[in-house]
Amino acid sequence: MENVYTEKIKIGMSSCMYGARVRYNSKGWEMLGYLHRERSNYLWTPVCPEVMSGMGVPRSPIRLVGGNGEDFWIGNTKVKNREGRDVTSMMGKGALACYETLERAEVDAYIFMEGSPSCGVYRTTLKNKRLGKPPGVFGALLLNRGYFLIPAQDLQSPVKWWDWRRRLTAFVWLKRQKVTEVKDLYEIWHILKFLCQELDEKSARELGHRIGSFKKDIGEKVVAEVKDEILEILRKPSDVKRVKQWLWKNYIHLKKSKGISIEDVCPPEALRNMTHIAEEMIHVEIESRDKGLIFGSSPINYKPSR
Repeated sequence: MENVYTEKIKIGMSSCMYGARVRYNSKGWEMLGYLHRERSNYLWTPVCPEVMSGMGVPRSPIRLVGGNGEDFWIGNTKVKNREGRDVTSMMGKGALACYETLERAEVDAYIFMEGSPSCGVYRTTLKNKRLGKPPGVFGALLLNRGYFLIPAQDLQSPVKWWDWRRRLTAFVWLKRQKVTEVKDLYEIWHILKFLCQELDEKSARELGHRIGSFKKDIGEKVVAEVKDEILEILRKPSDVKRVKQWLWKNYIHLKKSKGISIEDVCPPEALRNMTHIAEEMIHVEIESRDKGLIFGSSPINYKPSR
């Protein structure tokens, strides 16, 4: 089982974050500029649930009334605009239209605008950094469908984007693997275990013990359930402290066992800025992949066709 993924990863994105001026106040932000040339490594599908609802641009801002986006889909929450007009039905149709677009495009991930009552996942208001009633209507739909969700603001941070990008690559690679037997799980876990341990050490170690105890006749259903558990771990973000600790741990392993040596890589306690940390991680990625090795912090080699 090769730890290489060559198809261009398809990503959906809130249109206002893609640069389209579709927010309620006719504004938008071109967030992909922070990725520079790397943006060409992906195929993009921008959508806006509020525009697809028919509310237009500019429009009166909307809010959730009576619950959150999860409640919306079971009929317990309404959506109203500033003037008090009920736009619940319109919002539902707009969200479903965007979801159907992402499905046709075979998208695996979505970059969302946090703070939006439609696309937000952990906040649905921008006022005074209050949480509002998360998740939003469209955010809830994507959460429940198992999409890999990335907050748009994290594209501005080299370390945060590196964290999302390496996990996204592993997530899509794993989704595409045909996993029917225990031996498939063994191979997958050999490749992904260190990344999973960084993200959720307790769950990953328990999962590793379970995989090690499996016999050949556990059945395809159990195999599929374990695959889904790994995918769920990969959706969880890391943090700078853990990134530095596991970068050093995996680098030292490569240095001792494979002879890789990179002067720029610092121990976790060393002070340096975010850009330097990102450069360290990328250097180890490149060096290990040039030598055909697996770098535990970023185990899947993404080589999209140009």
